[in-house]
Amino acid sequence: MIPSTLRSRLSLYGLVGVVAAAVHALVLLGLNLFLPLWLANPLAFLAASLAGYLGHARFTFRPETGGQRFARRWLVVQYVINLTVSGVLPLALPEVLGEPVRVAVLVFTPTALNALIWSRAARFSRRRRDCVITPLVHADDLGLSPATNQAILELASQGRLDSSSLLVNGPVAADGFHAWQKLTRTRPELQICLHLCLTEGPSSADPALIPDLVDTHGHLNRSFGQWLLLSLLPRRHPSRIRIEHQLGLEVGAQIKRFRSLCGDAPIHLDGHQHIHLVPVVLKSVLARSADNGITWIRRTEEPLPAGLPLRCWGDAIRASGLLKWLVLQLLSRKARPAIRRCGLASNQSFAGVLFTGQMAGAPIQAAWRELSSAEPRPGYTAPLLLAHPGAPLDIDLVTAGFPVSQAFAASSWRQREWRALQDL
Repeated sequence: MIPSTLRSRLSLYGLVGVVAAAVHALVLLGLNLFLPLWLANPLAFLAASLAGYLGHARFTFRPETGGQRFARRWLVVQYVINLTVSGVLPLALPEVLGEPVRVAVLVFTPTALNALIWSRAARFSRRRRDCVITPLVHADDLGLSPATNQAILELASQGRLDSSSLLVNGPVAADGFHAWQKLTRTRPELQICLHLCLTEGPSSADPALIPDLVDTHGHLNRSFGQWLLLSLLPRRHPSRIRIEHQLGLEVGAQIKRFRSLCGDAPIHLDGHQHIHLVPVVLKSVLARSADNGITWIRRTEEPLPAGLPLRCWGDAIRASGLLKWLVLQLLSRKARPAIRRCGLASNQSFAGVLFTGQMAGAPIQAAWRELSSAEPRPGYTAPLLLAHPGAPLDIDLVTAGFPVSQAFAASSWRQREWRALQDL
């Protein structure tokens, strides 16, 4: 005997399916009056998919969704999968099956696929509603400027931050660290991380020892792209061997400078512009992790947030956030097994790449909801939400050796992120 709850759900599923089929038929008949069938049918199917998307969320799977819509991604997934299957399946079925069997497969395969898709969408909605994790809020670039220090330190004193990353070659790194250290007297849980920097700023190693990494002023000047290209060279390539040696000297010097401030406590490490995830850099860091007390490395595996207005996705594409997200997703996943082999901890998930530098308004709220709905995973620290708050810039970072950060730090988005973290 079928339980009453299952019977009710099957009845609702069938009812919504009938309504969606009726929508398909009516829209197809209307569109076919002035459009060719090959165009009218996919549009009619889209209308039917939308009806199913709304109906199953509001009625069939209401216990999971609370009557709210599924995330839009599930509509896209359902539409693409069904169109693909509808196009490929008739060509793939052998004639020997016979017409009745072929028809049955063509009719019931999409039904079964839809049931699977909407069930997974419902579980996704349930997980998002049952928040089980409080993400950690993190700010990068402590030490970059007095304006950056001001925002980070004020947020930390207000209990709005859990951690920050110290740019040890920053113009006001020592000032930022000592002020942060004072805050830990009343908030001992505050965490400071080494913000490894290899793309700008004065080198920590003797510039004469790392000529391939610096310009004539002794400022680091290899871009993220150049470090990534170096990782693609054969391991025995002379240029790679030479630069890897110099890289090791700079990484070691930055660790030593961090130690001179922080003492012998275990080191948590991340990277300016996420440079630590580039394979050649990560290899150098991991090789020094045991001898230098590095116990945690940040990963940037960022789930795509749901519930964002479409304009936000347009912003992410125009600002190259989606491209950065894709590159860092790949690098972070590649880094995961190497980090674990070295026995180092890492964060479970992350947000802050897709909308880099624009973590305010809808993006930061959606990122918070997404991270909060993650299921806890043993062996990982809590999800991490990253922002770059700052007061209006009050120094010339180009002169200080940070030309890449000048426009970023001078943007009014720094103040918007500051306010967003206060309101989060």
